[in-house]
Amino acid sequence: MRIADSIMPSAAALLLFVGLALAPAAAVSADAPQFVELFNGRDLTGWVNVNTEPDTWTVKDGLLVCSGKPIGVMRSEKQYENFILHIEWRHMQAGGNSGVFVWSEGFVPPGRSLPKGMEVQMLELDWVNLHRTKDGEPQHIGYISGELFGANGLTATPDNPRGSRSMSRELRCKGKGEWNEYDVVCVDGTVKLAINGKFVNSIRDSSVRKGYLCLESEGSEIHFRNLRILELPPGITTEEQTAKRIP
Repeated sequence: MRIADSIMPSAAALLLFVGLALAPAAAVSADAPQFVELFNGRDLTGWVNVNTEPDTWTVKDGLLVCSGKPIGVMRSEKQYENFILHIEWRHMQAGGNSGVFVWSEGFVPPGRSLPKGMEVQMLELDWVNLHRTKDGEPQHIGYISGELFGANGLTATPDNPRGSRSMSRELRCKGKGEWNEYDVVCVDGTVKLAINGKFVNSIRDSSVRKGYLCLESEGSEIHFRNLRILELPPGITTEEQTAKRIP
């Protein structure tokens, strides 16, 4: 399947912006969207701890290292609306679970560990094998890395439904200790996810369409690198569709 056949027209059009961003400098307008680094490889500049510990997030050998404990998030300093996000990650433990939130609120309500937002899941391959019933059957049939879903009150329409979640059409993630690449296209309430070079999942009609990025700590060590974002022109986003800031 060609990429253009696997994504909605609006998202397909956005690939033109990627082409512009990667074109020779002489051929690109000074006002054309450009990818911007979200992690400088030296410290946590640009990120704000929301509800984890000071040592949950560290920088080592140019990598952003998350210990996984406690469960919680670190958020971007600013909100984003329409954009293309590139992020590379690897789990360091079998069965590790994590993710990146887009269009997220900038705080976590009392009694919860994670914010309201759209989660782009990052699941290590052994997660399903480690979560079985007493009879040895998987608890979550079809549950593989790369699910897209609204968390803590955000609603959306899955294109590949597993209940209210949208599941990946293919298992493309690599296992423990291996790097994975996510390209996440977020435009006007639609999220498209490419895993290691192929679009395999999508969700639409998000009730929130502008908010923070959040990296998730969820119990096991995970590493991130090459976090960059290309901001796209804004849409017609209402106040109700904008994530709440810190109350």
